[in-house]
Amino acid sequence: MPGRNVVTWTTMVTGYARIGDLETARRCFDAMPDRTVVSWNAMLSGYSQNGFEDEALRLFHDMVGAGFQPNETTWVTVISSCAARGDPSLADSLARLLHQVRGVDFNCFLKTALLDMYAKCGRLAAARRIFYDLGPHKNTVTWNAMISAFMRSGDLSSARELFDRMLNKDVVSWNSMIAGYAQNGQSAFAVRLFKDMVTPMGEHPKPDEFTMASVFSACGHLGTLEIGNWAVAFLERNQIRLGTSGYNSLIFMYSKCGSIKDAQRIFQEMERKDVVSYNTLISGLAAHGRGREALELVSKMQEEAIDPDHVTYVGILTACSHGGLLQEGRRLFETIEAPSNDHYACMVDLLGRAGELEEAKRLIQNMPMKPHAGVYGSLLNACRIHRRTDLAEMAAYGLFEIEPNNSGNYVLLSNIYAQAGRWEDVDKVRQMMRERGVKKATGWSWVEHKGEVHKFIAGDRSHDRCSEIYHLLANLRRRMQRSGYVADGSCVPRDVLEEDREEMVVVHSEKLAVCFALLVSEAGEAIRVTKNMRVCWDCHAAIKTISKLEGREIILRDNNRFHLFLEGQCSCKDYW
Repeated sequence: MPGRNVVTWTTMVTGYARIGDLETARRCFDAMPDRTVVSWNAMLSGYSQNGFEDEALRLFHDMVGAGFQPNETTWVTVISSCAARGDPSLADSLARLLHQVRGVDFNCFLKTALLDMYAKCGRLAAARRIFYDLGPHKNTVTWNAMISAFMRSGDLSSARELFDRMLNKDVVSWNSMIAGYAQNGQSAFAVRLFKDMVTPMGEHPKPDEFTMASVFSACGHLGTLEIGNWAVAFLERNQIRLGTSGYNSLIFMYSKCGSIKDAQRIFQEMERKDVVSYNTLISGLAAHGRGREALELVSKMQEEAIDPDHVTYVGILTACSHGGLLQEGRRLFETIEAPSNDHYACMVDLLGRAGELEEAKRLIQNMPMKPHAGVYGSLLNACRIHRRTDLAEMAAYGLFEIEPNNSGNYVLLSNIYAQAGRWEDVDKVRQMMRERGVKKATGWSWVEHKGEVHKFIAGDRSHDRCSEIYHLLANLRRRMQRSGYVADGSCVPRDVLEEDREEMVVVHSEKLAVCFALLVSEAGEAIRVTKNMRVCWDCHAAIKTISKLEGREIILRDNNRFHLFLEGQCSCKDYW
């Protein structure tokens, strides 16, 4: 190309890289008769900014080999690529190389890039040291990088301390905190901080798509549909545009809040869908027991040339299990080239639902890898349903080896023994828990009302409307008994008197939450309850009866699936 110099060549490389045409950018770069450090930086930045970190690192190696001296821009770009890789060994190697080079200006930008690299590679101490060494020279990017580092390591209190100390917070600062809370299981704090962000009294940056995606995710985990709808209304009022990722979060929220119709509506309205869009809705349909619709979605996915991934197969196998589609699940499992532990767990669950426990046992025994907790957990739950204490012991002791501190496994085995009247074995399991220092986790149920979450535990009398809740529960109990309901106290310790056993199961958290919801909701309005554990036999039977007596649709989300109670029936068909 006559008449073109190194500047025009570099401009072409930059232009093509900026529009994502890296192939043409690289052809131009390779065709350059002469190069400068700026030319190398243009190509490096193109790779790094478009997510091709490996190519960027290889090109950097070529640059050094060609005798070019990297400048500050080079180092920042390469360090950012290394950060994206998250490889601690590579990070240490690059840091050593950087400190061996003479004349490098370790300014705020370079140190911030190093801080971010160390943070993303799990070197929190090194990141913290750089942060405090910068003293008054820290900029907003530096603060944000350190906040993200603390959040990534699970140190939420240190992240919040830095956030509160920041004088100039930008939207990234808020997003780092909100997303960090949501990703670390503190969804209530994420929602609370978002409310602080959008309060009319504060002069805070306007939320963006990333903010809203994190808030939708948090609402989904909490099961708070009212707050989720308020967040959607805020998004629409402020004309915040969502991309595919944002819409995927919205599908997740509606699915987890028990509003699967809204999740399907959002999916249908999306102009562009990716594999995550399909996976999210498939998982939502699975949790609601709508297996046929999930299978139809997989067919549509293939029609649109979107390849299923690991998560897709987990979702659709779960959908087959919850929908009782044994043959469809079998055929699908056989099409997976290299099934993972997760896929085997779904298949064991599917076989367990159908009562094919011996086949489930053989499947586990013939697995090409060591079963993980999900596989044994699926078998143990099937044994609970079908009262197979022999296989339950095999599954439970497999679980005790893998996750010895998970109280739920001990409790489930103990309950299976109790149902069989094997009280000496119940005592042995409880003794094992005491010896290992394993304490039974607290069961919670919660209901959303007017933007607030009302939480209950078994026998809870701390709520402001406690007397009304227990009065309604007593009335319901009498009506339930007249309709044929008998409390199931089979899992209550045998040293408890018979009349006390019934009292213990009557005040479980699910029943208290349902009674509160009946008090505060309008007649005929659907009730939504979330439970942090699997719903027990007695509560399941009781809520079926309540749904018929009160003429209400009651949607209960436990830690396994959704239960839609209506007219005395449940969508799970009594298998969960």
